[in-house]
Amino acid sequence: MTKFEHVTTDASVKTYESANGVFEALLHEVRELSKKKPDATLSKSKVTLINAVLCDLLTILNNEPEGKYLQVLEDEDLPQVSDALMMMVQFKAVLTAFRARYYQSFETGIATWEHHWITKELLEAWEAEDAEFEDEGGKDHQ
Repeated sequence: MTKFEHVTTDASVKTYESANGVFEALLHEVRELSKKKPDATLSKSKVTLINAVLCDLLTILNNEPEGKYLQVLEDEDLPQVSDALMMMVQFKAVLTAFRARYYQSFETGIATWEHHWITKELLEAWEAEDAEFEDEGGKDHQ
């Protein structure tokens, strides 16, 4: 049993890290467009681009408690910019919760901190290191 309440996987972190930057850039552009023309309809190519990123994010966010509200943009009946922005802001909220849930800081000394994504693979590595340390300690005392 782990002392961490929330644990993800390296694959989920990799998806988060690869898609989040692109998502942030797209969100910025949609926000800017929304300031100028909130009632404008997004083009099919813009919806396709945004949905490609949202689909990647859905692979990791669907299983999050807040993820049940997420969906990609409608591509048959193209959304208005303001509607797309609303959907993307929901993704942003879940991405923020994902990071808060799985990215933890640990004090390792006086004014020294380490930051780690809490993943199944990291915990397995730490357990292996602990077991190796205990084995080495046991050998020294024999």
